[in-house]
Amino acid sequence: MSNTNRRKFLGTAAALCAGAATASAKPLVPADNGKPLIHHVFFWLKNPGSKADREQLIEGVKTLSRIETVRKIYVGTVADTEKRDVVDASWDVSEMIFFDDPAGQSVYQTHPIHLAFVKNYSHLWEKVVVYDAMTV
Repeated sequence: MSNTNRRKFLGTAAALCAGAATASAKPLVPADNGKPLIHHVFFWLKNPGSKADREQLIEGVKTLSRIETVRKIYVGTVADTEKRDVVDASWDVSEMIFFDDPAGQSVYQTHPIHLAFVKNYSHLWEKVVVYDAMTV
């Protein structure tokens, strides 16, 4: 293969590889160029030692995944990691929900499933803290 043909071949192969890598990468922002919103909620139970209350709240939080604007939901409890001054392990259950944009989060707030969740499970918690973050 001549040097000219080899350069053309390598250039074409590199372009194809770059194109394939770009095509397979999932964008972090939706197609409409909106900014994804992350809704992270921490719950403190009224009865923090109650496994039954914790399991009931987890069951309720998982129902929120049925709301059409929820793109992904993670439900968690405190991890058994090292104790450090910067780690707050005082909560009992958390939910992290991803929306395409603030409009999706707005739909969620007034959605009948969310309203039913609050109505049916709020007796279990003493405190709730919400952190909403926009993707940059």
